[in-house]
Amino acid sequence: MEVIICPNEARVGEIGAAKVAQLAAKVGPQVVLGVATGSSPLATYRELAALVAAGELDLSAASAFALDEYVGLPYEHPESYHATIARTVTTPLGLDPARVHVPDGDPARLDTAGERYEAEIAAAGGVDVQILGVGANGHIGFNEPTSSLASRTRIKTLAPRTITDNARFFESAAAVPRHCITQGIGTIMDARAIVLVATGDTKAEAIAAIIEGSVTSMWPGSVLQLHRHATCVIDEAAAGSLKLKGYYKQVYANLPDWQRLDV
Repeated sequence: MEVIICPNEARVGEIGAAKVAQLAAKVGPQVVLGVATGSSPLATYRELAALVAAGELDLSAASAFALDEYVGLPYEHPESYHATIARTVTTPLGLDPARVHVPDGDPARLDTAGERYEAEIAAAGGVDVQILGVGANGHIGFNEPTSSLASRTRIKTLAPRTITDNARFFESAAAVPRHCITQGIGTIMDARAIVLVATGDTKAEAIAAIIEGSVTSMWPGSVLQLHRHATCVIDEAAAGSLKLKGYYKQVYANLPDWQRLDV
């Protein structure tokens, strides 16, 4: 796993966007993006939007697949992931809404929602570049601790920590839906490249477990150690518990210029 440590959240956004743009350019105009919600990727989306506005990145022919959606939350609700992706990704990045996909959280259709979403991803040729955040308990997507490392898109029950963390987006913790539909860990690992972004000291324990710990379902993001093209872009606070933080900085500082994102 490539580890890039940045001085602050703003720089994480810049470097994260540069990495995504670099990978997208290699694929071409019809790149398929995997997009995450939550607070972690917002700075990256803002920087990608700036690249689009400057004419340095064209995503008008790209497709996108969101990681997850709450079950039973109306799509017009501002915190539904249909609404969130439209607001933070589709519009600012200039994506065609017809090519942006979000899992179906309608309770009446849940029995086939996972299979249908997997089929949509396959029909698009698979995800080229997956953007990820990470929860304080190490979840990626809504794959909570003990999720199968081979799992596919399915219904999951949110962990108490996740409900507490997501309560800031709702009136109270009681208003947070208890269930979701999420891409599985196996689905995420099918992406050809992965860029995980994380900031803040609340993510430090998870980042240390993901990068330096054992691969275990107790820290779902640790499976990224097995991915051939995974990059982790974090700030100093999120890197606070890493034992080899100095080494990761040394590695990045000594890359040839063509491999660096800040020259």
